[in-house]
Amino acid sequence: MLARRHSPTPGDDAAAAESVAAPPTWEPPSTGERVRQVVNILNLSTALGLFVALVGGAELSQGPRRTLLATGYRYRFPIASAFTVGDVIITKMTLERLSGRERLLRHESRHSMQYACWLGPLMLIAYGLAAGWSWARTGDPASRNHFERRAGLDDGGYTERPLRSRARRAPPP
Repeated sequence: MLARRHSPTPGDDAAAAESVAAPPTWEPPSTGERVRQVVNILNLSTALGLFVALVGGAELSQGPRRTLLATGYRYRFPIASAFTVGDVIITKMTLERLSGRERLLRHESRHSMQYACWLGPLMLIAYGLAAGWSWARTGDPASRNHFERRAGLDDGGYTERPLRSRARRAPPP
């Protein structure tokens, strides 16, 4: 959707052509987002996310879809542009740099729903197993990871890698 900066005067072609994207409008949270937030508070995954953000020296701010953004995370692990624990999206990026990454934020907010569905900390175990499976099948922890695929590989900035070929066994004698 485009919005004009000002009303052009007759003959003002430059002003008529000049337009900017309208700022995103605030949408009230959905019932699902409210439920997810409550579940992630009760299952302690959001508390764990806040702890990780605090230890990592991140600065907190309100994020989209009732999430929290923890920007300026200082540790090298995990190797990702962002990761989510509960309803806390944690990243090394600044808030300004992250603001233009709507697809990444949408991807990460889907992970927060996964935390609610997997009862919080159990998600970490399931995610680790899924990443191991993906690594064994493709050499990449995301390509065949059920959680990353459900959150949207493209939105998360991942490239799907092909399955590794299996070594052919010699037929039994």
